[in-house]
Amino acid sequence: MRTLVTLVLLAVLVVAATCYESHESMESHEYLHPFLNRRRANDFIQADTRLEAISQERIRERNKAPQERQREICEDYYPCELYAFRHGYAAAYRHYFGRRRTK
Repeated sequence: MRTLVTLVLLAVLVVAATCYESHESMESHEYLHPFLNRRRANDFIQADTRLEAISQERIRERNKAPQERQREICEDYYPCELYAFRHGYAAAYRHYFGRRRTK
């Protein structure tokens, strides 16, 4: 009987020690409202600047520099890419795609 009372007291002490909430955790405003409103979640980003950035990115994708287009063409063709590792992309593009041979 004595061991049972001792074990119960020990269990109560363990529960009290682990379940105690400090008053520091109550100070936070997130304790009462842990989730944000959808509108407040993205308040720090301005909507029009995001849309403007997306449209600018689309414009940049359409208007690529000729060297960039040539490099992408060369990267898609494996022998040209290997040649480019040794001699550079401009020389590799000229070597493989510079003169078009037609019969």
